[in-house]
Amino acid sequence: MPRWGMVIDLNRCIGCRSCAVVCKIHNSLPPGTWWQRVETIGAKTHHTPVGRYPEFFEVYLPVPCQHCEDPPCAKVCPVGATWQREDGLVLVDFERCIGCRYCMTACPYGVRQFNWQSSDKNFSQAFKKLGFSQDWFADPGYRPGYPLEHRTQDGRLVFTPKRPRGVVEKCTFCVQYVDQGFAPACVRGCPGNARIFGDLDDPKSEISRVIKKQNVVRLREDLNTSPKVFYLLPEATTWRGKIIYEKLLKVMEKRV
Repeated sequence: MPRWGMVIDLNRCIGCRSCAVVCKIHNSLPPGTWWQRVETIGAKTHHTPVGRYPEFFEVYLPVPCQHCEDPPCAKVCPVGATWQREDGLVLVDFERCIGCRYCMTACPYGVRQFNWQSSDKNFSQAFKKLGFSQDWFADPGYRPGYPLEHRTQDGRLVFTPKRPRGVVEKCTFCVQYVDQGFAPACVRGCPGNARIFGDLDDPKSEISRVIKKQNVVRLREDLNTSPKVFYLLPEATTWRGKIIYEKLLKVMEKRV
């Protein structure tokens, strides 16, 4: 049995948010719902350099569900709708979730979303805001992304193109693809190849080799949730901007 995990290389991440967009499309996320977010570390606005001139730097931090080894969300769920599979994926059973949102409160990473209304109503309202009187899709039942429901081997509903009202959802590492032998959509869609997905228990896997040889960190390790998303730290982050701008200043001084 594999134990799935992910490495995100912050040296390669360019902050384009392609991961968020491809995730939204493949998982048929309703308007206003995002399973992935990408932030500029230390900045209030994305793609804004941090620091004081001439020492600027700009580093991006993608934050999907961390699929913790010891998930607090699963501990507080009163009905067992959120649970951890044997392969390490933390999933939500849409048919069991009662919408209490305890899991959202317990999650220290803020990666869970709540459906206040049905996805059909979300899409209809979004089309109206864009100036369409009805759904733009020729087939009213059509939704982008993976077209089928997906259940675990024991029959639990972990993906459906039309999310029901009153349930919590989040990144699943694209369980509907992983169960068929494919990598998550964000891994395949990253233009910088910043993500590595694989079996943490396989010492020969790429992800295991990277974690063993490289300097990796995890978010909020002080909470002892043991996330299975690892980050490769940027090299010489605090000096990037200084090197670039000092060279530029020297060129400008010569011209003056």
